[in-house]
Amino acid sequence: MSAHRIDGYVIVSADGMLANADRVMPDQLKFKGDQEFFNAALDRVDLIVHGRHSFEGQPNSPKRKRVILTSKTAALAPDPSNPNATWWNPAGATFEQACDYAGVGSGTVAIIGGPEVFAMFLDRYDTFWLSQAPHVRLPGGYPCFPGVPERSPQAILAAHGLETGEPQSLDAAHDVRVTPWRRGSGIQTSV
Repeated sequence: MSAHRIDGYVIVSADGMLANADRVMPDQLKFKGDQEFFNAALDRVDLIVHGRHSFEGQPNSPKRKRVILTSKTAALAPDPSNPNATWWNPAGATFEQACDYAGVGSGTVAIIGGPEVFAMFLDRYDTFWLSQAPHVRLPGGYPCFPGVPERSPQAILAAHGLETGEPQSLDAAHDVRVTPWRRGSGIQTSV
């Protein structure tokens, strides 16, 4: 059993895209309520994991410990441009080794993308926070998971044992909501 709690975070368009065809998150997918939710969540985690093209770009971003997936190293290496970042090649080291190298042996890890990084953890998420902008479409865009749009992000999460929780409104004017998808929560009883 892992010493890490693993949470995923993404906002997607109605068609399951996290970016446009140029792999850029367009302004129409940026909502103040979602950005505040995301920023507050990242301020509470111990480590952020993402690919080379993903980055949250927030005021606290440089202070956050992170692991960046890359093929620029055989296994693990310090990021020469960021003292809080570790480069990780999953072909040469395990996730746990990457966390240890980054100095985070336990705690909460936030996975923030891109699609291949999200997919690596589909069987390990404790909670995946799926925000959706139902009035935004990005035809030909970049999907949040491999297999989208043929299957919805929700169908992919459910196929990996995650169960939907109660959605919360992040922007009522645009119907943007975040839904927690949790690993087999089941019924809890007190002992």
